[in-house]
Amino acid sequence: MDPYKVIVRPVVTEKAVSLIETENKLTFIVDRRATKSDIKKAVEEIYGVKVDKINTLITMKGEKKAYVKLKPEYNASEIAARIGLF
Repeated sequence: MDPYKVIVRPVVTEKAVSLIETENKLTFIVDRRATKSDIKKAVEEIYGVKVDKINTLITMKGEKKAYVKLKPEYNASEIAARIGLF
């Protein structure tokens, strides 16, 4: 899949911002058909980081949400600032 079609949009909620600061995790709404490996490749290619772990879930709205934990050498708050989350 095209990396720019896998990631639909970043999530900006109070919980998502606290995960950025405390656990080095970014949160995205992704294409419902995307697998964890598709999401990992897309995040690594678009943002130039290394991904440690991905958790996914289907929201009540029927969207797929991905929690992307970055490797310790990368800072999630820098990436969030770069994509304009805060």
